[in-house]
Amino acid sequence: MSKHVFDQAIALTATGEGTYSGATSPAYANMIGPYGGITAATVLHGVMQHPALLGEPLSLTVNYAAALNDGPFDLRVEPVRTNRSTQHWVMSITQPDAAGAVQTVVTASAVTAARRDTWSVDDEPMPAVPSPGDVPPYAVPSPVEWIKRYEMRPIEGAIPSQWDGSGSHSLSRLWMRDTPARAIDLCSLAALADVFFPRIWLRRATWVPAGTVSMTVYFHAGSAQLAECGHGWVLGQARAQAFRNGFFDQTAQLWSESGHLLATSHQVVYYKE
Repeated sequence: MSKHVFDQAIALTATGEGTYSGATSPAYANMIGPYGGITAATVLHGVMQHPALLGEPLSLTVNYAAALNDGPFDLRVEPVRTNRSTQHWVMSITQPDAAGAVQTVVTASAVTAARRDTWSVDDEPMPAVPSPGDVPPYAVPSPVEWIKRYEMRPIEGAIPSQWDGSGSHSLSRLWMRDTPARAIDLCSLAALADVFFPRIWLRRATWVPAGTVSMTVYFHAGSAQLAECGHGWVLGQARAQAFRNGFFDQTAQLWSESGHLLATSHQVVYYKE
């Protein structure tokens, strides 16, 4: 049985202690380089494979220093501090440039932890929305390949149908899942946190070049809770808080169909007039 296209895209080969080789996947190509979510998932996958891993991810921060070129890359993963219940990691992706000089294209950090059973509550309730079956499928009007790897059912805040400058808000809500269907796990959850198109497109209904500079994902669910989600849908919500001087931020929440908050994220995005 062949691997899911997502697992093929994040595949890594160990080349030493904490070092891996990988390659970008045409299936997750973006306008320039790969989709940022698949890069985040790949970096996290490196942490998850490390033999010194303690627990599971609590947070992941990925800084996109430059667009990855299509082709092979090297990933370095290092646990820099291990405490009783938390572990701190630094990661980087390097590639040779056109002249053959090795360049850092991604830096990242993560915190993993041994989760304990404690008093727990979701203080950010899932909004009241129609169920996935009541929202029609949506073909996202985009030529990039990675969009085809997800089934999306927007409830509100879809990509503008007309770029006429009439935007009035930056809020999107949509049901989403991998296609073909795949059981959700921590790596695919990291990728889903970046599914949302640039908020400036919605707020202005004007197409401008934009790209994520840095993204942090906070994991509120561990692998056991994600296993309960199976191949189900995830409700995503995203909005911006400020657009200024060529950058804007984006906050996002991701809930399971049963209403559990699985992850939250925050990112800062560059845009050009």
